[in-house]
Amino acid sequence: MIDFYYAPTPNGWKVAIMLEECGLDHELHLLRLGEGDQFKPAFLAISPNAKMPAILDHDPPTAYGSEPVPVFESGAILFYLAEKTGRFMPADARGRKEALEWLFWQSANQGPLAGQLSHFVNYAPEGQDYARARYAGEYERNLAVLERRLADRDFILGDYSIADMIAFPWVFIAKPLGVSLDAFPRVADWRGRLKDRPAIQRVIEQHKAFQADMRNQNSGTNKVLFNQTAAHLLGIGKGDDR
Repeated sequence: MIDFYYAPTPNGWKVAIMLEECGLDHELHLLRLGEGDQFKPAFLAISPNAKMPAILDHDPPTAYGSEPVPVFESGAILFYLAEKTGRFMPADARGRKEALEWLFWQSANQGPLAGQLSHFVNYAPEGQDYARARYAGEYERNLAVLERRLADRDFILGDYSIADMIAFPWVFIAKPLGVSLDAFPRVADWRGRLKDRPAIQRVIEQHKAFQADMRNQNSGTNKVLFNQTAAHLLGIGKGDDR
């Protein structure tokens, strides 16, 4: 059994897709981020960065010993689950190297920049034109990286893998972020191939079921979810805002 700590955001979808694809037995724990669930001590013991997704594997591979294994950060979780199941990651050294490159690319480039664009599109006060234009440009630059990668293959590593799972969610919501995929036809086709997969369809439906928890949030009304400081983790200064 795997405890899966989740919220209905693109970052949560990444691990949800892998769990669905592998049919792994798991219990979903919905984190209400606007209420500060991510700062509770029990969750911080699993995810010290106070971010989801995170998992606690109660049936880890033998090499990890018998105690439950906590894993935080989506790329690390996907890598762990791929090793646990022997699925969706190349077995050869060169292929594993490429898998790690694309996991790190998404975690350090596509994901954070798309997340910033989402913030300025959906949550920030009006009048943030410079920031919105900057992150839209960076988001499109990362689409161009994918467009070039997919020039001679259907999936990022050739075969469908955790590299596709981690990159898909932030491409899936391109239109709500105000970005067209017309200039990225290979990315649009790749997006369609993934969206048609039954496991991903189930994750999309799961997202819709929980989406109400993310509504009516903005940087002015929710001091827990936005404008965090060290106080949110250390309980100092204005930590009572939690």
